[in-house]
Amino acid sequence: MAARLPKRNPAMHPGFMADRFVTVSLDKRDVHCTARLLTDRAPLTCAAVWDALPLAGDVYHAKYARNEIYALFPPFASTEPPLENPTVTPIPGDLCYFSFAGTELATPAYGYDREVRPGGTVVDLALFYERNNLLLNGDVGWVPGIVWGQVVEGLQLMAEACNDLWRTGAAGEALSFRRA
Repeated sequence: MAARLPKRNPAMHPGFMADRFVTVSLDKRDVHCTARLLTDRAPLTCAAVWDALPLAGDVYHAKYARNEIYALFPPFASTEPPLENPTVTPIPGDLCYFSFAGTELATPAYGYDREVRPGGTVVDLALFYERNNLLLNGDVGWVPGIVWGQVVEGLQLMAEACNDLWRTGAAGEALSFRRA
C-alpha cells in the first residue's frame, strides 16, 4: 500500500498569490463581466492595475483592432510595466494594457473628445470581446498589448452590449474596472 501524502495548501508557500478578479462594466448599459488577473504571466502589469483600481473612463470602440472596447487613463504605475505576456492577436475575453506617447494618439483621426497631449503618456485598458482581432495600426504598424486578464464569466452578455455600443454609439457610456 502506497503512503498517502498530505494535501498541500498552495497558500502556505512563499510567493503564492491567490487568484484575483476584476469586474469590467459598461456602466450606463448596466452590463458587466468578471475576469481573472493573469498574475503568473503578467505580474508587474497585474500589480500596477490592481493597485490603481477602481478605474473608470469614457469608453471607445476600436477602429483598427475590430472587436475591442477601451478607456484611456493617465499613467498610474510608478514605472510603466515592461512588455510581458504580449500579443498582437488578442482572443475573446482578453484584457490588454497599452501605453502610448501622446504623439501617437494626438490626431483628430482617433476621434477623442478630450485633449491628448504630445508630451504625455496615455494608458489604454481594453477588453476584446470577439474573435479576429489584429493589433495593426495603419499609422504606426504593429501595436503589441500586454494580456493581463481573461474573462471567466459574463462575456456573452458583454459582447452583446459591445456590439450595441458599436451600432448605437458610445456617447455617455463609461468603461470601469473594479476589484471583484
